[in-house]
Amino acid sequence: MKRVFVRGVYQTAFGELWDQSFGDLLVEAGQGALKEARVEPEEIEAVYVGSMLAERVVEQGHLGAFLSSQLGMNCPAVRIEAACASGGLAVREGFLGLLSGEYQTVLVAGVEKMTDACSPEVTSGLMGATNGEEGAHGFTFPAIYALMAKAYQDEYGLSERELAAVAVKNHYHGSLNEKAHYQKAISLKEAMTSEMICEPLRLFDCSGITDGAAAVILSRKKGSVEILGSGVATDSLTLSGRKKFFSLAATQGAMAKALKMAEIRREAIDLAEVHDCFTIAEIMALEDLGFYERGKGKRVALRGESYFNGKLPVNPSGGLKACGHPVGATGVKQIVEVVNQLQGKAGKRQVKKARVGLCHNVGGSGGTAVVHLLGKTN
Repeated sequence: MKRVFVRGVYQTAFGELWDQSFGDLLVEAGQGALKEARVEPEEIEAVYVGSMLAERVVEQGHLGAFLSSQLGMNCPAVRIEAACASGGLAVREGFLGLLSGEYQTVLVAGVEKMTDACSPEVTSGLMGATNGEEGAHGFTFPAIYALMAKAYQDEYGLSERELAAVAVKNHYHGSLNEKAHYQKAISLKEAMTSEMICEPLRLFDCSGITDGAAAVILSRKKGSVEILGSGVATDSLTLSGRKKFFSLAATQGAMAKALKMAEIRREAIDLAEVHDCFTIAEIMALEDLGFYERGKGKRVALRGESYFNGKLPVNPSGGLKACGHPVGATGVKQIVEVVNQLQGKAGKRQVKKARVGLCHNVGGSGGTAVVHLLGKTN
């Protein structure tokens, strides 16, 4: 089987970036990845850009050609959209392009500029990740994930303290990440007394509205980090179409495919960047990915096991919760974080002796899930 390596990565700052445009962020990420990889623009044979809200917020949809033209390229360039999994799926498509033998080196980027629009407009745009039924009945994603949390609570029990511990852990990690949107640690008390958004989810249980971009250079030329496996799966766009509210079949399917391709055991994974758009999402992800039995993921953060120096480090970047969630960029940023961890470049949040990392990116409430497994080559 052909092998695919990550040659260079770059993440812009995440946050409310008023002084940078959508194009500024996308170009910064692309140029940064090229520079780190020591690859010239003319060496790139294809460009893949992940974004969900570009037409809605900045009235720009032709993103592949936008980035390639800004970087002086004339190669094939496409835009990939899969709701909040757009970035992860863009990485997947670049990976497949290399495995096919069509290309030797490609650029993958993800971007979103969300703060240029008002909150209701962003909320409405994000509801495009459903089939319209939930939004028509007044649901937003906090309400949808609150239903998931309630279903989990009914099945296994779930306390506010257990939810809050996930937020506390991820904000602590964010405080160690100079690129994170939220770089301030919080206490359990702060998380548990923050404003109720949709019971049982409070303000600190929810990811924010963020600007940012990230990019990676993938190549068949050997590098220090390799993509060992990749998997994608889909499911019903709405909760009403699923047998269970408290788990994502798409995540389970994507993980099974990634493990099969990588030919490794789950126990070999040293850290994970998972899709924690809400604290309940991280808890469910740990179980859907098979790291913990059903009903056991809820106490992982409270016990300290998922801190960067714990048994299984989860979201050492701060995750979507604290690093930020510019939806189209998130799946690419996860790759950036894991690569930095495997290369020993994560600074204060460095996971010791990390050799294999996982990236888990979800679209909507589980309509799409993408899993990548990356490994250190030396």
